Amino acid sequence: MTVEAITDMTKQALFVVLKTSIPILLVSLVIGLIVSIFQTVTSIQEQTLTFVPKIIGIFLALMLLGNWMMENMTQFTVELWSSFGQYIHK
Repeated sequence: MTVEAITDMTKQALFVVLKTSIPILLVSLVIGLIVSIFQTVTSIQEQTLTFVPKIIGIFLALMLLGNWMMENMTQFTVELWSSFGQYIHK
C-alpha cells in the first residue's frame, strides 16, 4: 500500500465525515443563533434555554436526513471494502 493510496483513502473518509455532519451542525448553529438573538432581545439570560430547541431541531434533522446520511456512509464503506484487494500485497 502506497502513501498516495493511504492519503487518498483518508481524504475520502474526511470528506464523507464532513459531508455527513455539516447538515446537523448547521441546524444546531442556526437554532443557537435564533435562540441567542431571542435571549438578547428579551433580556432572558437562561443558559439552559438553548438546549431543548437544539435537541428538537437535531432530532428533526436526523429524522429528515438520516436516510441520506446513512446512504453516504454505507456507500463509502462498500467502496472501501470492495477495493480491499488492492491494499494487500503478497
